Amino acid sequence: MKKFIAEFKEFIQQGNVLDLAVGVIIGGAFKTIVDAFIENVINPLIACVGGTDIGFVIPLVKNQAIDLGKFISAILNFLIIAFVVFLIVKSANKAKEIAKKGEEEEEEETTKTCPFCKSEIDIDATKCPHCTSDIPEEEAEEE
Repeated sequence: MKKFIAEFKEFIQQGNVLDLAVGVIIGGAFKTIVDAFIENVINPLIACVGGTDIGFVIPLVKNQAIDLGKFISAILNFLIIAFVVFLIVKSANKAKEIAKKGEEEEEEETTKTCPFCKSEIDIDATKCPHCTSDIPEEEAEEE
């Protein structure tokens, strides 16, 4: 039990919990936007095309009913939110990939390989710190 509590404490202290909290808050705010879009744009369009309002209800016994319109609206809400989340995740992954490539290119530009001992040295070095060989000028200019 102590190990479980220690693992939970470690999890809480990571940045994942903060990211999750921000995601939930933004998701709740985004849901109100999607709900307004469905109610004020999509439902009237469906009503115009279908000739009837999306809020169709199947009556049951004793003032009970199945509201298919709300169910269809919920499905549309889910699909729109899922699509937007997909686009956000895809763009975030692309941004991370671009940043990672930039870091790799930056590392390549700051170092070179000694032609004698094949050690990695600073790009501005004129003498190898590992084998103490003089780096030829043409080598320094090419790399």
